[in-house]
Order: sequence, then C-alpha cells, then structure tokens
Amino acid sequence: MSRINPKELTKLYYTIGEVAQLFDVNTSLIRFWEKEFSAIKPKKNNKGNRLFTVKDILTIDQIYELVKVEGHTLDGARKSLRERKSSKPKETTVQENAVPSQKDYQEVIDRLEALKKKILKMKP
Repeated sequence: MSRINPKELTKLYYTIGEVAQLFDVNTSLIRFWEKEFSAIKPKKNNKGNRLFTVKDILTIDQIYELVKVEGHTLDGARKSLRERKSSKPKETTVQENAVPSQKDYQEVIDRLEALKKKILKMKP
C-alpha cells in the first residue's frame, strides 16, 4: 500500500529533506537509495542540491514499500521494480496511477484483516 498520495504532491520539485520527511527517514537513506536504484534520478540545482520530482518520489515510495514494509533485500527490490516496470504500459501519468483499482482496495482489505487477526491473538 502506498504511503504517498500523488494528488497531495503539488510542487514541481522537492528537496531531499522534504522527501525524507515524507517517508520519516534520514536524508542519508534517500541518498543511499539514489545510488542503489538507477530509477531515482533527481535533478541538481546550481548549488548541487538534489531536486526530486513527483516521479522520483513515487519511485522512492515503491522502494520504501518493498524494502521497509515487505522486507525485500535491495537486490529483491531491484528485481521487483524491473518486473513492475516491464509489466506496466509505458505511457501512464501520475493521475492515472492515482486512481485506486478494485485490486488495490482488496489488497488493503486483506492487509487489514491480517492485522485484525494478529491483534485479536495478542489479547489475553
């Protein structure tokens, strides 16, 4: 499940600090992922500061989901990103990606059901 709603990303560019804050991680992790994943390609201003686009942020969101939430290794996350990219149509826009599908809703329901079961097992 995505942590980022593309409709809320209203700026053209975001600084590395803003991106790190969106994901509640350190800027060093964003820089590390930039080195490890060629899909993250921030622009740099005259001072050399990184400027991330919405596309970069959505890619980071996918990496975050794979690595931090699902527990993939970096190699596993790279492979999964490649598979996702090859299975998606080339010309999709942020707006098209922002509309949840029935599959997305079912995925959320399934995760909530699994969490509910875990919580109920914890009760004395």
